[in-house]
Amino acid sequence: MADKDAAFKQIFEANSKKIYHLCYGYTGDDDAANDLLQDTFLKVWQNLDKFRNQAQISTWIYRIAVNTCLTYLRSEKRQAKDELTPLLADTRREELSDKNEQVALLYKCISKLEETERIIITMVLDEMPYPEIAEISGISEGNLRVKIYRIKQKLTDLFNHYERL
Repeated sequence: MADKDAAFKQIFEANSKKIYHLCYGYTGDDDAANDLLQDTFLKVWQNLDKFRNQAQISTWIYRIAVNTCLTYLRSEKRQAKDELTPLLADTRREELSDKNEQVALLYKCISKLEETERIIITMVLDEMPYPEIAEISGISEGNLRVKIYRIKQKLTDLFNHYERL
């Protein structure tokens, strides 16, 4: 069991920051992102013995995180929180510096994208290699490059729209 503990700790330290960003991209909420991060790594812990090395472990963890986020978004409790999220975002924005405010705005824009677009752009921001993103998202690398270009255009438009407000 000590070996599993050590392996898990190493896996968590290597992947938790990226998974947090992914979860934050889905929710736009720090508390929800932390909850989803914990849920993801609980599932990783529970299923670590089943990991077969057919993909990179980071790819496997991303898939678990994406499924965890999608389940969360579909849940009824998420719909109830939607009314509070803008209020929380406005309150937190006042506490942030200019740079942090731009990062918060970026994540707000990301949260407005479609589910698959959020997954892809979060992986791009985490500097994940395109072949790995293609594998996780299930699309060819050529299509991925086109999709990323379009997502960046959408984000630029959203960002500029919110900057003017």
